Formats: sequence, structure tokens, C-alpha cells
Amino acid sequence: MFRRFLEFTNRYKIVRGMLSYGTLWPCGCLIEQTIIEKRSFRNYDWMKCLKFSLFGGLFMGPTIYMWIRLAGVMWPRTDIKSSLCKAITEQAAYDPFAISTFLFVMSLLDGRTYEQAKQEVSDKFFEAYRVGVIYWPCVQTVNFAFIPPRNQVVFTSFFSMCWTTFLTYIKYLQGQAIEFEHPDIHIHFTH
Repeated sequence: MFRRFLEFTNRYKIVRGMLSYGTLWPCGCLIEQTIIEKRSFRNYDWMKCLKFSLFGGLFMGPTIYMWIRLAGVMWPRTDIKSSLCKAITEQAAYDPFAISTFLFVMSLLDGRTYEQAKQEVSDKFFEAYRVGVIYWPCVQTVNFAFIPPRNQVVFTSFFSMCWTTFLTYIKYLQGQAIEFEHPDIHIHFTH
């Protein structure tokens, strides 16, 4: 049975990405709930995890799969220069779309109105994007340069779990001003 499953995911690689995103995105949500919201197993917001699983599996998995395939066609080589081009193009073209869609769709899934969802994108997009500008080009340059194409979506999904933890935090802010203090890092989010 396991061998059939592997054959199926090898034949339909998009399914592999959908499953990894559908599994790892709610894990990122649980990490955020544990660290930031101070929740435990008894009071996790399981519905929130389900929303993250659906969004990760049904939106992120397929769209990142298509982006990685398109990037492979646009820059078929796997050298550092081509990988950097793919990563920078992703940051400029795909990531704004993905962040905006995440904020908008998750707001709608939380029961907010269309106008409230638009406002949340307006309020929180830049904060998320400016962190992504540093994070994703580094991750994706390594991905495109060193990971075989058949495993690139799965590789990205693991780093996406960390990113999801951050996005969940941004979403959780809900109008709060939060400051991170570290001896070498000072970040201030105001909404």
C-alpha cells in the first residue's frame, strides 16, 4: 500500500506538495499558538489549524508547484546565477500574490467581511513582505541550486512551516503593537 502511495505521488508530483503543505502549515499554526498565544494541547484552536491545512494543501501546494515548474522552464540551469534569478523573480512576482491571498482568504475563513479582509491585507501585507524579502530568496536560492526538481516543493514546504509560524503571528496581531527585544535584534510591529 505504501509503495502504491509512493508511485502515485511520483506520478502526480503536485499531490506530494499538497500533502506536505496540508500537513506542515497547521504545524506552523500550532507552533505559533504554543509560543505566542501560550496555548497547550487542551486549548489549541483546532479549527484555525484546519483552515491552515486547507489553505496550505489546496492553495499553497498547487501554486508553489506551478511556480517551481515555471521557474524551471524559464531558467533550466541549476547554477547559482540561475537559482538566484528564480528566487528574486519569485520574491517580486509570486510572494506578493501568496501573502495577499493568505491574509485575504484567512480573514474570510475567520468570518470577516470582504471589506475587512481587504483592510487586513492593507494593514499587514508590508510587515510580512519585508521579512519575506530576506527569508525567501535565501531559502529558494539553495532550493533551486542544490535540491533535485522532484523534491523542490517538499523542500520549500519545510521552510514554509517556519514562514507559516511567522504569518500566523502577523495574523494574530489583530491591532496589537508588539515589540521583539533581543540583544542584537529590535523589531517593532504596529497596527
